[in-house]
Amino acid sequence: MTASSRLPSSARADPLWPRCGASAAIFRAGHVLLVERGRGALKGQWSLPGGHIEPGERAAAAAIREVREEAGIEAEIAGLLDIHEVVLEDRAGGLLAHYLIAVFFGRWAAGEPVAGSDAAAARFVAVGDLGAYRLTEGAAPLIGRAVQRLRG
Repeated sequence: MTASSRLPSSARADPLWPRCGASAAIFRAGHVLLVERGRGALKGQWSLPGGHIEPGERAAAAAIREVREEAGIEAEIAGLLDIHEVVLEDRAGGLLAHYLIAVFFGRWAAGEPVAGSDAAAARFVAVGDLGAYRLTEGAAPLIGRAVQRLRG
C-alpha cells in the first residue's frame, strides 16, 4: 500500500500536505508556557503554543507571533530545538493532517498568559508538574530537551 493510497480522497486532493508550522517552548523561572487546544483534532490537549507559518514569514518570527496570539506573551527566542513531525490519522488509517513544525526555545520577556486565538487556556506550568497535563504527543521530551539547551 502506498502512502497516497491510504489517504482519504480529500487529503489526496489537497496538495498542501505536509504543512509547515512553528512553535516555541518559552520558560520563566522554572515554568514552561503551555496552551490548551480549543478546537481541532487536538482539542483539550496541552501543548507548546504554535501554528502555521504565513507565506513569506520566517519560522522564528512565526513562533514569536503564535506565542503572542495564543497566550498574550512576549518572548525572546534563544534557538532552534528541532523539527517535529506530526501525522494525524483517522480510525481507518487515512491522513487527517501532516505538519512539519520548527520548534524553538526561549525565555519570557513580558506579559501574563491569557488565552487567545484558538487556545482555550494558557498558563506557565512548573516543569516538574507536566505529568498532570494531557500533553500532545512529543511535547514532554521536547520541553525536557529545551530545558537542557537553556541550561547549557
